[in-house]
This record gives sequence, C-alpha cells and structure tokens, in this order.
Amino acid sequence: METPFPPFDPNGSADISRGPKLTQIPLRLVIPNLITVLAICAGLTGIRLAFENRFELAVIMVLVAAFLDGIDGRIARMMKGSSKFGAQMDSLADIVNFGVAPALVLYAYVLDQARAFGWIAALLYAIACCLRLARFNVMLEDQNRSAWQNDYFVGVPAPAGAMLVLLPVYLGFLGLIPSRPLAFGVAAYTVVIALLLVSRLPVYNGKTAGNLVHRDMVMPLILFVVLYAAFLMSYTWYTLSITAIAYLIFLPFSLAAWNRREAADRLARQTADEDNRQEENTSENSTPPEQG
Repeated sequence: METPFPPFDPNGSADISRGPKLTQIPLRLVIPNLITVLAICAGLTGIRLAFENRFELAVIMVLVAAFLDGIDGRIARMMKGSSKFGAQMDSLADIVNFGVAPALVLYAYVLDQARAFGWIAALLYAIACCLRLARFNVMLEDQNRSAWQNDYFVGVPAPAGAMLVLLPVYLGFLGLIPSRPLAFGVAAYTVVIALLLVSRLPVYNGKTAGNLVHRDMVMPLILFVVLYAAFLMSYTWYTLSITAIAYLIFLPFSLAAWNRREAADRLARQTADEDNRQEENTSENSTPPEQG
C-alpha cells in the first residue's frame, strides 16, 4: 500500500546507474535535517515574539536559529551525513534565519516608525541576503579561483549580516530609545548592511584557517573562548554590540590583507611568465640551425 508521502531520497531521485535505491535511511542523514528544521522553527518563533513586543526573547530566538543553522552542516560532515536534500534545506533555512527573521524583528522594533522607508529598508536587506546566499552557492562551483582566495568571502556573509543588522536592537536594550528620527537612521544603516552583503568586498573566512592550532596557542584560545562565553551570558547585549562594532572595524583590515595577497599573487604570476619566456628564448637560441 502506498503512503501519502513519497519515499525520502537524500540525494534526489534514484538512478540505477548511480547505485541502488535506499529502502532504509540511516539516522545520520536525518539528524542534520532535523537540526535545520529546528533552526527554521526558532527563526519563525523569533518573528512571532517580535510582533508580540517580546523583543529580547525574539532576538535570542534569532540567535539560537543562527547557531543551529551554523552547526547543522558541521554535524552532517562529522557524522558523514551530508546529502543534496540537506544542502537545499540549509540554503532555505539561511534565507529565513539570516534574511527574513532579522529584517522583521528590526522592523517591528524600530523601522515601523519610519513607515514606508523602514519597510523598504527591511525589504532591501532580506532580498540582499537572498542574493548573497545564491551567489555563495554558485561560487562553490567555481573551479577557477586561486587556492588563497578560498580564505575570503565575497561580501559580508549572511550570518554576520544578521548579527550586524540587529545592532540597533542591541543598543536599544542598553538604553537607546527608539524614535522616529532614529528609525530613519536605522533604515539607512540597514541599507548599508544590505549593500555590504551583495558587495564584492573580500571578508576573511575563518573557516579555512585550518584545523591545526599551534601548541602555544591552545591554552590562550581556550581561555578566550571561555571568557567570551562568560561575557556573552553575563553581559549579553554589551558583548553583542561590541562584537558587531568590532566586526565592522575589521572589514577594512580584511580588504587590506586581500590587496596584499592579490599583489603578491600577481607578482608571482608575472615572475613565472617571465621565467617561462626566458626558458623558451633560451631553448630557441640553443637549437642548431637546419642544414641545407
């Protein structure tokens, strides 16, 4: 008897040429997808809480959604449970958690006082996040990038954009009173973050820093993480505000580092081309002339 739901295939429709059809799905393929679904639920719940004027809980739920969305892919790789279905789910969850949810929470908190301008800013941010994620997915298939370029994102990544766009909310929790003039300023700030998302600005990608840590840095790294977590739990809004501001300050340094590496790479290519030309000229000059 057929069930009302089609059989779940984590990698698309079954094809005999690609292997046998799975009759039982390993649990390791399902768990990452469950985490992704929970992340979407947290993001949508944050929107609901925002429209109920429970803004602190709303922001916390958006942050929880971002955290869950950030670990589902890593858990999938650790459990060897990556699949095409999971990749598509993760992309859709990113749009909700990093684009729609922060935009609506910010609109309910302060942007609504700017009326149409506030809504336009929220729309631009959400659409920019969608474009950023689509471009990221396409660039994963680009095989022409140099190896060092994989150390950088093109534009501010969507998770960082969500953290940055909520900065006015963090400051509001610290005493900044939402008002109509402030709403217009926040709308302009939101548009700036949207432009950073879709820009060509190179942003350092910490994911590619490597899996190895120098032995002298292990203890300081552990202490830093513990200290940051302690401040985040004790002084949540201060810590998030400082983190967002520090990230904005970090962007010009990331651009400068990219320019240095690009100049070094260009110089290395020019040197290699000159060496190749010299070798070709040397080989041509060393070839004896043909006898008539």
